[in-house]
Amino acid sequence: MSNQEATTGSDLPETDEEWREVLTEEEYEILRERGTEPKFSGELLDQHDDGTFVCAGCGTELFDSETKFDSKTGWPSFTDAVGDSVELRKDTSHGMVRTEVVCATCEGHLGHVFDDGPDPTGKRYCINSAALDFDDEDA
Repeated sequence: MSNQEATTGSDLPETDEEWREVLTEEEYEILRERGTEPKFSGELLDQHDDGTFVCAGCGTELFDSETKFDSKTGWPSFTDAVGDSVELRKDTSHGMVRTEVVCATCEGHLGHVFDDGPDPTGKRYCINSAALDFDDEDA
């Protein structure tokens, strides 16, 4: 679904088979199976242009480039999300308790949020590049 306009809930794929048809293997693993890309491997890690980071699954605007910062963790990091574009859920996988970040529109797994970010929010939304597309402000 890369670089598409945001879809509404009724336009979203409904089955795993339909999701597999519209996502790459990596996007599917992360967005639908709650996977994680390897550190420092994501295409958007070093993206510093002005624009908006959108969900690779449905095109929903998730993060403004002004909130992106270099956390040195190996994944794109943001201090805040756009409006109510994400939902936070308790994640107890892998023997840890973390806060999962999912797209509020398609419920795709994006990453996790931590309380060790910079001002003004103190949050670090640690997000998989493969879960995102970038809409360049100048495009």
